[in-house]
Order: sequence, then structure tokens, then C-alpha cells
Amino acid sequence: METEQAIQQIKDACDAMSRSLMKINPAIGHLGDQDTRDRMFETVYRMTADVETMKKAMLKLRKRDDSPEL
Repeated sequence: METEQAIQQIKDACDAMSRSLMKINPAIGHLGDQDTRDRMFETVYRMTADVETMKKAMLKLRKRDDSPEL
């Protein structure tokens, strides 16, 4: 697998995870236990931040690979 293919595969997986995480948030509000809701909101927030960190790293790597400098 080439670097560009790996970057794209990771980006696609991150996009899918982001979409899935967005579906979780509305459901959390319907959980009956406040402590559980608080923990879930925190966890989903951290997971979303981590996924976004991965996406940014792939963008940074892609830009570096596209650089004309050798």
C-alpha cells in the first residue's frame, strides 16, 4: 500500500467514525441516569477530539508529501 492510499484509508475511516459519533450524542440525552449521561458526553467528546487529531495529522502528512521540495 502506498502512503497516499494509507492516508486516504485512514481519512475515510475517521470520517465514518465522526458520522457515527454524531449519532450517539442525541441518544445520550435520553439516558435515564445523569452520571451515565455525563460520562458518555465526556467520552464522546474525547473520542471526537482524538478522531479530529488523526484527521489533522493525515492532512499535515498529505501536504508534506505534496511538497515540491526534495
